[in-house]
Amino acid sequence: MKRGLLVLIVGVIAFSLVCANVTMAQAKFPTKPIRIICPWAAGGGTDRTARFIADKLHGILKVPVNVVNETGGGGAVGFSSGARAEPDGYTITNLTFEIGTVKWMGYSDLTPEAFKPLMQFNEDASAVIVGKDSKYKTVKELLEDIKASPAGKFQLSGCAIGTVWDLARIGMLRNYGIDHNKVKFIPTKGAAPAIVELLGGHVDAITCSYPEAAPQIEAGQLKALAVMAEERNPQYSQVPTLKEQGIDWAYGTWRGFGVPKGTPDSAANILIKALNEVFSSKDYVDFMNKMGFGIKMRNSQEFGKYMMEQYKGLEEIVRAAGYGKK
Repeated sequence: MKRGLLVLIVGVIAFSLVCANVTMAQAKFPTKPIRIICPWAAGGGTDRTARFIADKLHGILKVPVNVVNETGGGGAVGFSSGARAEPDGYTITNLTFEIGTVKWMGYSDLTPEAFKPLMQFNEDASAVIVGKDSKYKTVKELLEDIKASPAGKFQLSGCAIGTVWDLARIGMLRNYGIDHNKVKFIPTKGAAPAIVELLGGHVDAITCSYPEAAPQIEAGQLKALAVMAEERNPQYSQVPTLKEQGIDWAYGTWRGFGVPKGTPDSAANILIKALNEVFSSKDYVDFMNKMGFGIKMRNSQEFGKYMMEQYKGLEEIVRAAGYGKK
């Protein structure tokens, strides 16, 4: 009897020690470097915001926070890498609009449900941008020339096929009565490479967010003809909306963060607390305003609901564009 009691006591002590060690390990999170997977090319808007936030997280969490660009497949390469990472809080994925399109495009079986959402922090409208020497002063002038020209004469870019900037230009063209297949789309791995294409004169125009091309626009190398927003952005109020030019179309992207589904709440909550500290700081607001990025905050629950609503509505848009599995 005494022997049985002794075994029971030893077992309870051992179990208590294991629980204590687990609790201590969770309480100490993070104890090693964290990586942020960016599904888009270096230099684009997603990459630039991620690197700023990573630097601030490093100061708060006291561990290195590194941004890793894993591009390709319309975002599917980076999203897949993030979703399949160890669910321990040490891999954060930069989620963008395209997490709602990769399945409909046939690139991946991923949906937003593969992630535990942390927060959304940004929302930006698409812009229509041309080179500095372009003869076009308005979007309508550009669209009228496209309409009157033979198929294939005009080339546009912005990002990968089926991404937000591609769907944005398709919607604009269709709204103006132009078959989007009449315009050749040059896919890239992000807005930054698309801007290089435009600077080199290899395409006639691009669609991406204004902030992504702001340095080149402000330097006089590119011109913004319009933004696809409901109203002008006060940060670049000189750029008219499509709607002001008689084209009833608005479209844009958003950015946020998620961790793999199954990540412990203890780790996710520490990351959310740190992100909240970043997003409530004057440095963050100043950075976003200086770069022209829109600030749009949604908490974990709101962000998750928003992503799923978008995902469910995007199948029809992708099909209408002629993309995806047949």
